[in-house]
Amino acid sequence: MALARFVGVSAAAAPVLLIGGWTVAATRQPAGFNPVADTISALAGRGATDRWLMTSALVGVGSCHIVTALGLRPAARAGRVLYAAAGAATLLVAAFPLPRQGTSPAHTLAATVSFVALAVWPVLAVRWRAGSAPAARPSDASMPWVPSMPWVPSELSGPSGPCVPWGLRPAVAVGAGVILSALVCTFGIELYGGGDRIGLAERVAAGAEAVWPLIVVASWVALRR
Repeated sequence: MALARFVGVSAAAAPVLLIGGWTVAATRQPAGFNPVADTISALAGRGATDRWLMTSALVGVGSCHIVTALGLRPAARAGRVLYAAAGAATLLVAAFPLPRQGTSPAHTLAATVSFVALAVWPVLAVRWRAGSAPAARPSDASMPWVPSMPWVPSELSGPSGPCVPWGLRPAVAVGAGVILSALVCTFGIELYGGGDRIGLAERVAAGAEAVWPLIVVASWVALRR
């Protein structure tokens, strides 16, 4: 339970740092800055005022993602690895800021990896719940044809079979992945289509991707009570 609460702190800190970071950093920009049209990266770019605010927020968010991925034991390993990779990519977004003029290939690559990984990891983190086990199950030795379930951690097993947090169940996790992917695609369309709501689309996608891990952790904490 202590681990779940600790992971809950890192999961809750990520959206607070991200949303708080872009909100505070925007107030420090010249009057011409438009959060609906201008990107989050512009707040940490070399031409931004007090760029350290958004840069620090990105570092904090990336670190929180990594900590949450390491501690979220109920999630499947592939999802946790991809989620940690998204955190590392977020750190690289901060490490490779946009220049005063033009774009940065390294920044673009890091941001793309971060957005895509944060949209896809819920699907790979799914725990496929097996059917309920009988109250008194014979030993594996007496029933060698009964397959074991090594993908289910011991802390998820109960007297009526594996207990999976609802945030990691197939329908919920896949649905979240579809929604997050749609938000990221919307941002991509705005960005590469030269739309006038690039900043808004990015903030909606990034905010949703930062909040989803907290929802998953909350479902884990609720299960363990």
